Amino acid sequence: MSRLGVTCALLGWLGLALVLSEVPFLRRASLVSRLRPYAPSRPPVAEPARPLDAALLHLLVPTAAFGEQAARILGSSESARTRLTRIHAGTDVTEFRVRQSAWAIGGLLLGALFAAALHTSPPVAAVLVLAGPVAAFALIEHLLTERSRAWQADLTAELPIVAEQIGMLLSSGWSLGQALARVAHRGQGACAADLGRVLGRISHGLAEDEALREWAALARVDGVDRLVAVLALHRETTELGRMVGDEAHALRRDAHRRLLEAIERRSQQVWIPVTVAALVPGVILLAVPFIEALRLFTAP
Repeated sequence: MSRLGVTCALLGWLGLALVLSEVPFLRRASLVSRLRPYAPSRPPVAEPARPLDAALLHLLVPTAAFGEQAARILGSSESARTRLTRIHAGTDVTEFRVRQSAWAIGGLLLGALFAAALHTSPPVAAVLVLAGPVAAFALIEHLLTERSRAWQADLTAELPIVAEQIGMLLSSGWSLGQALARVAHRGQGACAADLGRVLGRISHGLAEDEALREWAALARVDGVDRLVAVLALHRETTELGRMVGDEAHALRRDAHRRLLEAIERRSQQVWIPVTVAALVPGVILLAVPFIEALRLFTAP
């Protein structure tokens, strides 16, 4: 079969999958999507886009098994399940890997079309065909990693305020569970969403300490680890509100130090174009008499 025939067959398979995805019977929602409205935790903050229909996702399920191994080869240090859970994504790991594999197949088709259109040599054609799926897979993996890092940055930025609120509620006589519920229900940021999930785990029968430790293990933020370590002492001390307040002040000092470091780095970066703009004319001005002196000394 020629290259054109293979390309037409692949495009025909993709078109057939898209056509079948419009059939209502094949567009049945997944079990996770049907059970999500009844979950005790908070709803996801942002529902990711669905570029592919459910039928096409189900057709690509066998390719999702290789996603985790491929991500590790590309240098991913965390599993997709951990990152998706951290950012409160509306998709499970299987659907994400299937969607990622679909984009990789699209990159493969695009690379094949380029190779067929350019009539390149076999080595160059092989590079074009392989570069498409690798680039698409790595791009989707990078976007998920960046969303996870952005969520961690939001947690770090919001944590001092949230810790102060929890400390004030505890000092006012509220219990730990009531204080967490108050902050979770009235907040709208990353910390509030994570505390809502903690409350959901507590409503499932998990102890408050264990639910908070799960949050710390999932968030992987130093400030969350320190705050959880203080909150875990709620059964051992009566000065928990003061201790949480002290920890909030320490978190705020850390945030202030990071801000000063960022300002210092940016102020140093400002001098890079200034230095280049000053050096280039200076070098030109010094080069002119130097070249002229060499010409005079080397003249016969």
